[in-house]
Amino acid sequence: MGATDQYIEVLTHLKPRDLGILRTHSGQGLNESVDGFDLFSGLWWPLRQRNERAPRREVAWLIAKLYACCQVTQSRQNGLALQLGRCQPTELRARSRYQKKFDGMLLLPIGQIEPALKWALDWVGSNDLGVDWVKLTDDLSIWDREIIRLKWAKQFLKIKERIQLC
Repeated sequence: MGATDQYIEVLTHLKPRDLGILRTHSGQGLNESVDGFDLFSGLWWPLRQRNERAPRREVAWLIAKLYACCQVTQSRQNGLALQLGRCQPTELRARSRYQKKFDGMLLLPIGQIEPALKWALDWVGSNDLGVDWVKLTDDLSIWDREIIRLKWAKQFLKIKERIQLC
């Protein structure tokens, strides 16, 4: 099991109280609260000490907050872009706004992407779809590389061509 898999596994076993603490830190930086910092440190540092390939601290903090807020189920091989492509609105104007939101998300730097990812995960979850949290974490770990955002765009567009919109 890889370091990212281990991190996601830790998140899936968090107690409701700990998930609640993470939810209260939505939109906040890691150093804004002792509660959040202590909880996160207990999750991430042991993994980081054992494996230097653990997700970057900034990405791990972001994923922990998103996991606590959105509670979208783990679904292997179903990346977020792929799932967003599957559940586009059918009404033309709504679909256009939806696609613009997705495009806007691709342009955001990692430090500003949390609200857009929360929207995307909430949308996927409301359509009873899961997401591959390991893949999401790994993708966000290299978000600054243009190739990863191009890959997301291709996945989003490819699914639109292959299946009927739901």
